[in-house]
Amino acid sequence: KNNTMIKNGNILIIEDDADDKEILEDVIVSLGTTNKIVWKINGAEALEYLCNSNEKMLIIFCDVNMPIMNGLELKRLIDADPVLRKKSIPFVFYSTAATENAIEEAYTTLSIQGFFKKENDFHKTKAIINTVLEYWKNCVHPNT
Repeated sequence: KNNTMIKNGNILIIEDDADDKEILEDVIVSLGTTNKIVWKINGAEALEYLCNSNEKMLIIFCDVNMPIMNGLELKRLIDADPVLRKKSIPFVFYSTAATENAIEEAYTTLSIQGFFKKENDFHKTKAIINTVLEYWKNCVHPNT
């Protein structure tokens, strides 16, 4: 199977802070990434989108602390949903709230593919996001 479908998939940003979302989007665009970027402001909105969209997803970048439904709650619900779970969408936390507890819970109770701390440095951020995107664009994936 070829991997073009996932490579061309959407990049979902789940982030309640518009400034942080802008930075992440700027970084993604600056890397020459042409994938469609979708933005949801909390876990509840993201879950609704994921349940109702037939579009392929390349990856989800998710904040941890958000109102209504936080990132950990969202990932728990994705893991518990057979349809969403089968989609195996790469899910990474991208958050300033990289506390020991959040990191431990994410890795031990949820099926995540990474936890990255938000950097205040554009070049550091660019390096991290580039690494993540390149990795998943080259991965063999069940939903190709």
